[in-house]
Amino acid sequence: MAEGISAVLTYAIGVAISPTPIIAGILMLFSARARVNGPMFLAGWVFAIGALSAVAYFLADAGDAATDETTSDTISWGRFAVGVLFLLLAAKQWRSRPAPGAQSEMPKWMAGIDSFSPGKALTLGLIVAGVNPKNLLLSLGAGAALAQVAPTTSEAVVSWVVFVVVGSVTIAGPVVYYLVGGEKARAALDSMKLWLAVNNAAVMTVLFLFFGVKLVADALPALG
Repeated sequence: MAEGISAVLTYAIGVAISPTPIIAGILMLFSARARVNGPMFLAGWVFAIGALSAVAYFLADAGDAATDETTSDTISWGRFAVGVLFLLLAAKQWRSRPAPGAQSEMPKWMAGIDSFSPGKALTLGLIVAGVNPKNLLLSLGAGAALAQVAPTTSEAVVSWVVFVVVGSVTIAGPVVYYLVGGEKARAALDSMKLWLAVNNAAVMTVLFLFFGVKLVADALPALG
């Protein structure tokens, strides 16, 4: 059980630390339909990372990732390539960082979140979790990594649930806080949104650097 959870936990933390989606989720909570749009955005997020990781697990497991050398090497080369990509993204993020104290430029689509329907909120959750390159690669990586440790069915299910829960905690937290705290939670959420906007580049640089180094380091022994 512990081996399966260990295999997905780092990936889950990487998915959870996603400043732009967190900001988008908080903006949902400032809209006129906050009590509906917030949970719908969360539902889209949970479904996307859950489905991607599950599909990756089943495909890798079907290819006998734990025992077949060809499948294992393919996964390791993929892990290595993603690690190098993350290192390049870390360098790019650092070079394009804003001046100290300035906010990173946010995507233009965020301006229309106030008027989103519940369907659009759900769709946005699906997109920022499943189409966002970082989360897409990490979710797929989590599923493949889980298959490589050859868990039992129950261990795989528990590990998958842990991945989804941990990967969603930073999106679910503000939604639950708002639903419980109501208007009193708005000030705290607004402060969180501003902090993330100012520190987005630094957070993403550190995150890309960490995962780049980790994925390359994890892949090299299997490729040696």
